Amino acid sequence: MTIDDEVRERLRNDPVMAELLDEHDPYSERDWEEFERLVVAIINQQLSTASATAVRERVFDLLEYEITPETVLNADVDALRDAGLSGTKVEYIRNTAVAFEEHDYSRDTMREYSDEEVVERLTEITGIGAWTARMYLLFVLERGDVLPLGDLAVRRGIEQLYGDGSGEMSRAEMREIAERWRPYRSHAVRYIWAEYEAEK
Repeated sequence: MTIDDEVRERLRNDPVMAELLDEHDPYSERDWEEFERLVVAIINQQLSTASATAVRERVFDLLEYEITPETVLNADVDALRDAGLSGTKVEYIRNTAVAFEEHDYSRDTMREYSDEEVVERLTEITGIGAWTARMYLLFVLERGDVLPLGDLAVRRGIEQLYGDGSGEMSRAEMREIAERWRPYRSHAVRYIWAEYEAEK
C-alpha cells in the first residue's frame, strides 16, 4: 500500500493527522503472501511489537523463511513452541494451514468479496478473529477504509492523539473521530501505529 496526493489532501484536513504525515513514513512494510501475513497476525495476537517481532523471526528461521501451509504442517510442534509460540497459537497456525490447503483465500478470489464478507470467511477458521481478518484486509488486500478498533495500539494511539487526558475514550467516540478520515481510514491507521510505536 502506498499513499497518493488525494489521500494526503484528505488526511491533511485533520490538523493532528497533518502533523503525522510530516513526521512518519509508515509504508515500509513489505508485500506479504496471503498465508504468510495471517501467520504474522496470529503471532502478533496479544503481544507487544518487540515480543512479536522476536517470535516471528524465530518461527520464520525455523521454517527457513518458507511460510506456507505445507512447511507449517510439516514442522515439529515442539520446535514451534520452542520458537516462542504458545500451544494455542501453534494450533491456530496449523488450523489456518489446513484451511488454506482446502479452500481458496488468494488475493484474486478474496478481492471479489466485501470487507464484511472477507471477515466472515476468514473468521470461520478457528484462531482467526475479527482483528486478524482485518489485518488481512489491510496488509494483503490493501483495502483503503479499514478501522481496526480491536487493535489496542490503534485505540491507545487515538486516545493519546485526540483525547483530553480524562480517561479512556469509547469506541463510538473513536469512530466519530475517524469519520474525518473516510474513505481512507486504513492510511490514517498506519500513521497512528507509527506514532504510537515512536512514543513507546
